[in-house]
Amino acid sequence: MSVLEDARAVLAVDGVCDACLGRVFADRSHGLTNRERGRALRTVVGLEDDAEPAYVDPEECWVCEGYCAAFDEWAERAAAEVEDVEYETYQVGTRPPALIEENERMLREDAGLDADAGERFKSEFNREVGKRVGRLTGTEVDFDRPEVQFLLDLEDDTVEAKVNSAFVYGRYRKLERGIPQTKWPCSACNGSGRQGREPCEECDGLGYRYPESVEQLTAPVVEDVMDGVGATFHGAGREDVDARMLGTGRPFVIEIEDPRRRDVDTDRLQEDINAFADGKVEVEGLRLATHEMVERVKRHDASKRYRAAVAFDADVDADDFAAALEELDGATIEQETPNRVDHRRASKVRTRDVYDIEGDLEDARTATVEIHGAGGLYIKELVSSDEGRTTPSLAGLLGVGAEVTALDVLRVEGESEPFENAAYFRD
Repeated sequence: MSVLEDARAVLAVDGVCDACLGRVFADRSHGLTNRERGRALRTVVGLEDDAEPAYVDPEECWVCEGYCAAFDEWAERAAAEVEDVEYETYQVGTRPPALIEENERMLREDAGLDADAGERFKSEFNREVGKRVGRLTGTEVDFDRPEVQFLLDLEDDTVEAKVNSAFVYGRYRKLERGIPQTKWPCSACNGSGRQGREPCEECDGLGYRYPESVEQLTAPVVEDVMDGVGATFHGAGREDVDARMLGTGRPFVIEIEDPRRRDVDTDRLQEDINAFADGKVEVEGLRLATHEMVERVKRHDASKRYRAAVAFDADVDADDFAAALEELDGATIEQETPNRVDHRRASKVRTRDVYDIEGDLEDARTATVEIHGAGGLYIKELVSSDEGRTTPSLAGLLGVGAEVTALDVLRVEGESEPFENAAYFRD
């Protein structure tokens, strides 16, 4: 059958508006709306029959039940839901009444056409309302990761707007020891701050094992500036609580939930965070990032450079010390899960490379060592041997007990390429 013959079959059903007629032929003549397509077909049929076309008001259409006349109304409702939100991209989804989907099926069946001819009402509603939302708000549709997602529930007559998270990337330096990277809930009270009716004695009612963290010294500022309702801190690994993070800093992303503001001044934000952290933590290189940066920060292979102050329990000869460092330089290390983290990590043997190591023996019992190693290399155990669980180790090679008394992380850098890739930033 020809297109006009199929159109006659649909028109014979009667009571069908132009949009519902055109939707059956949505795969023909691209560049037209379904309403324009339907009107054109109705007009041509009228010309062939030398009869006045019987146009049907959308509000009288039994297929869409008037919804094809309501695109503007639903777009205005959607835009109103986020009038106080900064966003550049959006997506529209529609939950149509079951009756309309049944009407569409009946129309094609009564016209003798394939059940999947053209497109579904839901697709047209998404597109037509979406175009209008874009015009009203000056934003662009994004089918991958929009900043705002609208759900139009026609049966319940509701518009739901979900504001997706915003992301800020940067590097932090932790300038004081005894500060964890993220919140550390108190195990005695499970983070509640109370034991029964009394304040928890373990945490003095704070709910945290440590009163501050890098997260608590940075994320609240970003959440406030972006006017969000929650924040999550994502770090590229983490240093021990008693270690400082110095030098180039550690990459991180702060994710802000339901932000009302996105286009913030990151230079000003950086100043605000550093003032709030009061010398305990510093951030630099803040940039607005995409959601993919979270995965990059968490998964990107990185090497680390450390500086460790080491104490020996017996005198160490300078030549022996130099020979031990030479043995470790470029070595592949086998490390069984350390005793200090065995309770929270799977017990297994990992191999990690020492890229280079150098050090100074300050006296017979103390030294300073700098180590550049692959991500995941346990530095304290590389020094101490962890009761033989790490081999080779500095303690094992020297035949004396050795302990890291102070540890600083100096650099965290991507193995194959830097963390800072332009594809992951919004600015």
